[in-house]
Amino acid sequence: MSEKPSFFAELKRRNVYKVAVAYAVAGWALAQGIAQVFPLFDVPNWALRLIVLAIVIGFPIALALAWAFELTPEGLKRTEDVDVTASARQPAKRAWIFVVVIGGAVSLGLFFLGRYTASNVANLPAKSIAVLPFENLSRDPDNAYFTEGIQDEILARLAKIADLKVISRTSTQRYKSSPDDLPQIAKRLGVSNILEGSVQKTADRVRVTVQLLNAATDAHLWGETYDRNLTDVFAAESDIARAIAATLQAKLTGSEQDALTARPTENAEAHQLYLRGRYFWNKRTGADLKKSIDYFNQAIDKDPNYALAYAGLADTYVLFSAYAEGSPKDSLPQAKAAAKKALELDSTLGEAHASLAQALLAYDLNFAEAKREFRRAIELNPNYATAHHWYAESVLVPLGQFEDAIAEAKRALELDPLSLVINTDVGTILTSARRYDQAIEQLRRTVEMDPSFYYAHWTLGDALEMKGRNEEAIAEYQKAIALNDDPLPRALLGHLYAKTGRKDEALQILRQLRELRVSKERYVSPFNLALIHIGLGQKNEAIQLLEETYEDRDGYTIGDIKVQPLLDPLRGDPRFEALAERIIPAREFAKATQK
Repeated sequence: MSEKPSFFAELKRRNVYKVAVAYAVAGWALAQGIAQVFPLFDVPNWALRLIVLAIVIGFPIALALAWAFELTPEGLKRTEDVDVTASARQPAKRAWIFVVVIGGAVSLGLFFLGRYTASNVANLPAKSIAVLPFENLSRDPDNAYFTEGIQDEILARLAKIADLKVISRTSTQRYKSSPDDLPQIAKRLGVSNILEGSVQKTADRVRVTVQLLNAATDAHLWGETYDRNLTDVFAAESDIARAIAATLQAKLTGSEQDALTARPTENAEAHQLYLRGRYFWNKRTGADLKKSIDYFNQAIDKDPNYALAYAGLADTYVLFSAYAEGSPKDSLPQAKAAAKKALELDSTLGEAHASLAQALLAYDLNFAEAKREFRRAIELNPNYATAHHWYAESVLVPLGQFEDAIAEAKRALELDPLSLVINTDVGTILTSARRYDQAIEQLRRTVEMDPSFYYAHWTLGDALEMKGRNEEAIAEYQKAIALNDDPLPRALLGHLYAKTGRKDEALQILRQLRELRVSKERYVSPFNLALIHIGLGQKNEAIQLLEETYEDRDGYTIGDIKVQPLLDPLRGDPRFEALAERIIPAREFAKATQK
């Protein structure tokens, strides 16, 4: 009677040791591989955790199967049914060694692949931050404006620190307050750090809770809760901004330290009215812009020295004609007046300098003054993406300085990478520079970001038309018209219909736009009508309408007269060249393009 083998000898005979080693190596290799590869495809962290959990749970199951079964030349059999002596005489199996070696090699390969492909993440600037939407913990959902406002004001304070890269709210608003996939979000936004937070407003008290995280490691860098009266909310914002700057070791100049501790108003009611105004301004629709003007004016009534409220008015009026909600003749002087008043009260407001620059360009066609104001805005607030964006589009493009314009637009994209408007206008700048293939590629990417964004559709149509792909251009113009009642896409469609021999359809659109202009339901620039006459070959009528555009002070459309491809059929006509000379003298244009 043979002696019963010990438990450990039985483990060895049943290959449990080998299975344990092979499983551990293979499991570790798989975990390492997915940890390196999943982030490249934006797979959320919960999927990674689920797979690792499955590997851990599978370990005891694998050992149990190794104990109960054995792989033989005849197939898989229960261990009790295998001849022990015959099994002992079989040559030792080396398959498990191959599993270990191959698993180790795969693991090392994936590790170095991950390190190589993650180099972009590692190269993200350490002093960079995105402020994600704060969670509204107030019982009243109407307090959403206040929560967004606190987030915006903290972001605005941080944006004034030149040593920090701060992402604009446009790119962060699409994310929730505490997402699971921080590394992926940080990678998309191009930052190393994320600020999360919540706001709870009750009567005249507010609680703000924030935490600063390293996005790559999910490490908690700093956090704090502030319980304050509404009148002390600016102090809490200042403390938060200073703590973040200190944690990220950002160097502060004297003026930046002053900006962090500024108290824009002592009137809590005026502050809340201002936040409501910004809440509607951020929605960027014609109706919401009108609401924002009402709230900004109410804030000014409560505190006539509230510089930010005047800056908000300037920001709104400067967009009014662009959204066809009023004529430039009416809205742009109000933008200038509000911006000048804001700067009279606080000359350090970069936003007010940018809005003044835009008004000086659009209303006065004063490129030199507009350039100075934009540069001052960027100097005061280097992280203000809109200043870089408007400077590129409104000053550098009309002067033919395309390389500088593209560089400024790309800087705006770094600060606001998910902004649909900025992504679109990178495409419009490329179209103005007559780089049509690049423009089409950029604008198609923007359409993919949000197929409902009408502006990207008609600018894509414009680039396609310039490339001679007329049917595709018509389709894009029609998509834009279906999404929004802006008169410009209709004018572009009418222009292309006329150019391609569909005269009756072009004339029908021309009649509709003339009727809309007379009714004043929407502002219709004479420039829109001129485009259709250009398509019809009616140069005299087109130039007359362009002169009316100039008299209307619509610098947004007539300002780039020297570089706009749609106006090429008029070049060489004495009346057209005389108009172009009034807008940008040939000597000034030549000097700008030679830089």
